Amino acid sequence: MCTAISYKTKDHYFGRNLDLEYSYEESITITPRNFPLHFRKEREFPKHYAMIGMAYVKEEYPLYYDATNEKGLSMAGLSFPGNAVYLGEKSDKYNVAPFELIPWVLGQCADVREARKLLEKTNLIKLSFDKELPLSPLHFMVSDKNESIVLEPVEEGLRINNNPAQVLTNNPPFAYQMFHLNQYIGLTKKEPMNTFAKELPLEIFSRGMGGIGLPGDLSSPSRFVRAAFTKWNSVSGESESESVSQFFHILGSVEQQKGCVQLEKKVYEYTIYSSCCNTEKGIYYYRTYEHSGLTAIDMHREDLDGNKMIAYPMRKEWKVAWEK
Repeated sequence: MCTAISYKTKDHYFGRNLDLEYSYEESITITPRNFPLHFRKEREFPKHYAMIGMAYVKEEYPLYYDATNEKGLSMAGLSFPGNAVYLGEKSDKYNVAPFELIPWVLGQCADVREARKLLEKTNLIKLSFDKELPLSPLHFMVSDKNESIVLEPVEEGLRINNNPAQVLTNNPPFAYQMFHLNQYIGLTKKEPMNTFAKELPLEIFSRGMGGIGLPGDLSSPSRFVRAAFTKWNSVSGESESESVSQFFHILGSVEQQKGCVQLEKKVYEYTIYSSCCNTEKGIYYYRTYEHSGLTAIDMHREDLDGNKMIAYPMRKEWKVAWEK
């Protein structure tokens, strides 16, 4: 499964963990302004906002997992099995396939306000990329430096939820995840008070006891709670190094180690990569399960007025900085 977060210090940052049991040939992909974006049912974009993110590129089309455009709007698709419902075409809506949604939004919207207006007129249709890539059940998080929303394709259409937590995981639906936080209203980063019984001589015997009850398992609801608690209690300096480092530590609180979630015989779900994009500078940082050091790509060092995609293969090799 997956976890996405939006985080702000001096700059705004957006990123995610991708938790799966397999990996395609993902690459950090920059789609420049003049690369034609084709849509199966809607008009082509010969010109659009440039974007950077993690994608599987097939037949010259960027199938983005997460991305940020040059205006600072970000978006990620996360697994939503058993709940995602894709519909037939509607004449009064824009009809967009799920694999097209990230380019559709980031190609023409500068912020969440514009994205919301577009998405209110958008219908996600039941259409696969091809026979080899069947439809993935997804819901989406969209963020800028001021706000976040969650998009959930359900039977009545594309549901748009405000996301004050600025966190998204997987099942169950987002409304439940937010309500579920109420169960943890008593958690605190401070030393807890004895509210059990004043007459009993109860004492603090360890640091961190204010967080007793914070779930530690790898299920989607537990990761949502843990990511939200960690993010909203996070303390970071405003420098780029402090902000990016803290972002990855937040994602690290919900990462999955290979072997802890078994799907079938000798098949395990794990955190394939973690990403963090400075949405104001267009710098995309990532690390992989095998390569835990950070790699960074600055979209503004490329020709954003070009007409060809630029793809950087994802680093997976194990590296150690040996002292001489």
